[in-house]
Amino acid sequence: MSEECTHDCSTCGSNCSSRKTDPSEFIEKLNDRSRVKKVIGIVSGKGGVGKSLVTALLASGFAKESHVAVLDADITGPSIPKMFGITGRATSVEDGIIPSRTKKGVDIISINLMLENPTDPVIWRGPVIAGVVKQFWTDVIWDDVDYMFVDMPPGTGDVPLTVFQSLPLDGVVIVSSPQDLVAMIVTKAVNMAHLMNIPIVGVVENMSYVECPDCHKKIYLYGESHIEAVAEANCIKFLGRLPIDPEVSVACDKGSIEDIDRNWLDTAMNEIRALPERRPVN
Repeated sequence: MSEECTHDCSTCGSNCSSRKTDPSEFIEKLNDRSRVKKVIGIVSGKGGVGKSLVTALLASGFAKESHVAVLDADITGPSIPKMFGITGRATSVEDGIIPSRTKKGVDIISINLMLENPTDPVIWRGPVIAGVVKQFWTDVIWDDVDYMFVDMPPGTGDVPLTVFQSLPLDGVVIVSSPQDLVAMIVTKAVNMAHLMNIPIVGVVENMSYVECPDCHKKIYLYGESHIEAVAEANCIKFLGRLPIDPEVSVACDKGSIEDIDRNWLDTAMNEIRALPERRPVN
């Protein structure tokens, strides 16, 4: 092993004795007290499309029937604690970190639960951020979790690569928006998932329309959506649309996202339930 080894064999061309060739060798081990059944990544090819909202709604939906956790992997732009109304800090014990729990039982870990002030900026380089994400998987005590949702940062950089390599993802949900950029956004995420051999659950379109409160007509602010055609072109499933809903925006600001009860993501939830087991449960 070279003295300059970064321990990231995916970006190294050296053929040393420590080189990892099996993708499963990159998967980080859970804490001995943890048990997680299914891990779902929420991804996008760009920022600002609503990954955190989709993560929160899926977690809230599954929490009605299962034990759910959210791993907030967006280290520099965490929003999950705010959406769930969590203001305290995560605690630690001798053999790990205890995640915070929402009022309806969702376990959450996020960098904002470890900062002195939630508005403090995280000014770290990529490898440090990636290391923190790994620690959220390895050092946190995830107690008998049925579904873990990983809220990913946008793009295809260090942290998404770390999550794809280091966490045993059972599938990813791609989030998009109804602008003309949609084809590029979705295709980037699809191609990364294919390259990393991660199953794609399907694509969700956020901010699709506004519904008139009087006549209930759907108004498409960004023009006609082409998400079904984009999904078909990429051979993935279309999972549904989320509207621009003032009630949801208020709930996110107030930290009461768990009180939102809609059927927008029912198809996505059914597809996630149907995902096959890809690995032994720790």
